[in-house]
Amino acid sequence: MTPIVSIIMGSTSDLPVMEKAAQFLNEMEVPFEMNALSAHRTPEEVEKFAKGAGEKGIKVIIAAAGMAAHLPGVIASMTTLPVIGVPINASLDGMDALLAIVQMPPGIPVATVGINSALNAAILALQMIATSDETARIKLAAYKESLKKKITKANEELASISYTYKTN
Repeated sequence: MTPIVSIIMGSTSDLPVMEKAAQFLNEMEVPFEMNALSAHRTPEEVEKFAKGAGEKGIKVIIAAAGMAAHLPGVIASMTTLPVIGVPINASLDGMDALLAIVQMPPGIPVATVGINSALNAAILALQMIATSDETARIKLAAYKESLKKKITKANEELASISYTYKTN
């Protein structure tokens, strides 16, 4: 299998958050890779990865980082592939990472999801892939339909709860 999504994290301490992206991609049968790279500790490896990702078949990069959170932007500066940034709550409730990722200069965009929102990053990556992949589009549509069913079921369960002044 050749990966089409790359999940990159600043360190393995981000893995508990990023596992949600990996689980979703796995469930959707999307080949992916996971690596730890640091914009500050291994900048040469980040550059090698970013400049070679497209050639090895990667279509979307999900990059997670906490605190100063330079990793997504540094990767985005070296590739034409879409980069989705996941701010990690490592300090300051993750606001430092969110602001570092979302405030990119003109010409270096990074799509940014919410703090610790690795699942949304994986869904967004699949949506990007689905623009030119019918199988991915069908799987994504089925996933979104399953979300509707969860809410319908939740409302059915709520209907069975009774309170004196509850009217539905």
